[in-house]
Amino acid sequence: MGMLVEGQWQDVWYDTASSKGRFVRESAQFRNWVTADGSAGSTGNGGHAAASGRYHLYVSLACPWAHRTLIMRALKGLESHIDISVVSPIMLDQGWTYNREEGSTGDILADRQFHHEIYTAARSDYTGRSTVPILWDKQLGTIVSNESADIIRMLNSAFNDITVNDRDFYPGALRADIDAWNERIYPAINNGVYRAGFATGQEAYEEAYAEVFAELDHLDDHLADNRYLLGAALTEADIRLFTTLIRFDAVYHGHFKCNRQRLEDYQHLPGYVRDIYQLPGVAATVDFDHIKRHYYASHHTINPTGVVPVGPDIDYAAPHSRDQLA
Repeated sequence: MGMLVEGQWQDVWYDTASSKGRFVRESAQFRNWVTADGSAGSTGNGGHAAASGRYHLYVSLACPWAHRTLIMRALKGLESHIDISVVSPIMLDQGWTYNREEGSTGDILADRQFHHEIYTAARSDYTGRSTVPILWDKQLGTIVSNESADIIRMLNSAFNDITVNDRDFYPGALRADIDAWNERIYPAINNGVYRAGFATGQEAYEEAYAEVFAELDHLDDHLADNRYLLGAALTEADIRLFTTLIRFDAVYHGHFKCNRQRLEDYQHLPGYVRDIYQLPGVAATVDFDHIKRHYYASHHTINPTGVVPVGPDIDYAAPHSRDQLA
């Protein structure tokens, strides 16, 4: 089974069943759903009806999983309906904190100091990982979900009657294809960079490294003729991929040793990243100061000095030419 390292609340787990040092991620434990009428979703219990001002997101600007929810919140026009608290980018022995001096907004609901206190507020005997994001129900005083994949689907559809925003990033006709892309990208890219970066054995690292770049090569080829993963339609799959790609050159290339080449060295991926970055509301969700300070200053097993690099200097607002692609 997994073993917790670098402090009680650190979000890093390793496979101790073998000596190969593979990184293992634990499953989310809160899997309820917000629905338009409060009925139960595909997992968990009912009782969480969509309403303006009822829900709160606890996020990190550094975390790619939390970043998904911020992008969906922006694209669906939910900023005035779901407020947020942002943790400090520095995560050490107590895990995520709400230290305002380090860049946190503070916990604007209850002024808690540590993120793990939110979990124990929802479940007093909770002993799992203290991860972001969390979708919190203010009315019931509990966690709805700590699974980012579920949260973005809630934000995609549950609040449509409130926002009058019917943009659908998981449309029925494309769901099988979206699911297939998600299932392909998650192990190779989203989790693949972590499997490389947190590997404690050479074989485990090289295995993950090879999978990361094999999939990046495939994606670059695919994007030669497709504006987004499914052609002209921006979908949930693109949002999930983007949050890893936007961090690649800043942290995964160096810090996680995914250094065969930069993302900027590819032919089509740089334009794809810029295309999504430049969508209304997306750039405001990207904070490279939080991203770099979190990875380089928090992961002392990888970067003992805690020195944060100044670069790279990449202009994601630069023009691109992908509008002509289908």
